[in-house]
Parts: sequence; structure tokens; C-alpha cells
Amino acid sequence: MSGFSGFHAQRWTLGDTSIYGHVSEGSHSTRTPLILLHGFPQTHAMWARVAEQLRDAFYLVIPDLRGYGDSAAAPDCADHANASKRAMAADVVALADQIGLQRFAVCGHDRGARVAHRLALDHPQRVSALTLIDIAPTLDMYNRTDMAFARAYDHWFHLIQAAPLPEQMIGGCARNYLHAKLGGWGGQGLGHIEPWALAEYERCFTPAHIHAMCEDYRASAGIDLEHDRVSRASGERIACDTLVIVGSRGVVNRLFDVPALWQAQCAGRCETLLLDAGHFIPEELPDSTATALRQFLSAR
Repeated sequence: MSGFSGFHAQRWTLGDTSIYGHVSEGSHSTRTPLILLHGFPQTHAMWARVAEQLRDAFYLVIPDLRGYGDSAAAPDCADHANASKRAMAADVVALADQIGLQRFAVCGHDRGARVAHRLALDHPQRVSALTLIDIAPTLDMYNRTDMAFARAYDHWFHLIQAAPLPEQMIGGCARNYLHAKLGGWGGQGLGHIEPWALAEYERCFTPAHIHAMCEDYRASAGIDLEHDRVSRASGERIACDTLVIVGSRGVVNRLFDVPALWQAQCAGRCETLLLDAGHFIPEELPDSTATALRQFLSAR
């Protein structure tokens, strides 16, 4: 794969799935471990330009989420638990165990940020610092649903419908659908995406991938909400310091009070950084993203 000079490709076998990604060369004992998690409808290729700037200072682990990219999807189940953020967070812990990382920082964008949020709640002893990019808490976003949100994030309500109708509808014009999503949500077309990365997203938008992505969203509208409600009822909050990066032109910034919503979910310090971007901040503004991560993590 282009764009990951200084990294080696790796596959981890983890119970009901296998996870593929890139890992920094050399030892993790001399650099701060940082795990980068991608979102929909992308793969870990989205992190290439950020990773290039951080590779000397951090030991980077950059996987594809289960069902995305070159990671395997877990078997379907009735409650979509195998596509839950809890299951994906457990993948991250398991691959960290195989690498030998006891404690690490995590940065997630979009779906990856939702995995990172659940990871920080389920495994607080493992996460040293958390960065969430362009999301508000899932439970708050669904609870806040109105016409404006439904129009802007129609995929949240389309992908959760029973299989196989969403899969068939998307599959009928898969490339057009993919491009529309990658260029939307406050973005300005596809110009921010490297040609090789766009080719990767296209390669990894097959019927099997589309089904796995639908399962991801079905989990978010069901079992993930159950997990989130239990966490809130029991008073669980993010223990480590948290940085939330938001795109000023994105839907999340326009419709939600992001600083207040995340501060309510954090026991530690919570900072918010607003950048002049749409939703796909790491690719739209890789320099600013890398700088923000370096400054935030160097102080911890």
C-alpha cells in the first residue's frame, strides 16, 4: 500500500476475526504508543499523511476496523453484537496485547472515534489519552434527532434498515454512493483525498464490505445504545484527558454543542479544538491534525 513508508504491514488473528493494519518499524519502548482508528466509509489509509508526520515521535498502530478494509468481518448475529463498538474496542486491546502495549493513547475519527470512546470506558486502565475527531456521543446524537439531523445524516437511518435492502440499494451504485459520502458532510469534493487512498476506498467497498458497514450502523442504533445507557446509568465517564477535534463546516459542529456534550462524559480534562474543515479532518488538514495530536500528547 502506498503512503506508509517507515511502517510494516501486519495481520493479527483475534478470536472471531482477523485485523490488518500498519505498525511503526522499530521498538515501542522508546516512543509513546498511539493507536489511530479510521471511520466510515474508509480504511486505515486515511491516516497516511498524519502518520508520516508522527512516525518519529510515536509508535503508531493503524488498523482497519473489523469488516473494513482488509480486516475480516465477524459472523453476523441477531443483536449485531459482533459489529458493536465494544467488540471493536476489544479487538484493539487484543492486538495491543499481541504487540506488547500495556498502555497507549488512542485517536479515532468518525466510527473509529466511537470505538475509541467505548474503549476508554471498557478499558480505562489501558488508555492514557483520548482524541475524538468530529463526533458527538452516539446516544446524544440519536436522542437529538430532528429533521435537520435526519437530512444531514440520512445514512444513520438508511444503513440500519433490515438486510439486505440497504446493501442492495447501495450496491446498485456503489462507486457513486462512496464518492458522495467522501465528498460530503461539510467537505468540498474529493480533492483532499490522495489518489491511491481513494483507490483503496473503492477497492474496499465491495458487497461484503457494504454489509459489514451496515452491521456497524445497525449495532450503533441498537446494542451500542444499550451499552451507552448502562454506562451512563452507572456513572461511567472517560477517565483520561480527552481532546475533541471538530470541523467548523461539518454537521456535528452545526447541530450539536460538542464541548458541553463531551465534557459531561469526561472525568478528566476535556479540550475542544475547532478547525476550518468538513468532516474528514485528518485528510483535509493533515498538518493541523498532526500538530494537534503532537501538542496534546506531548503534555501527557
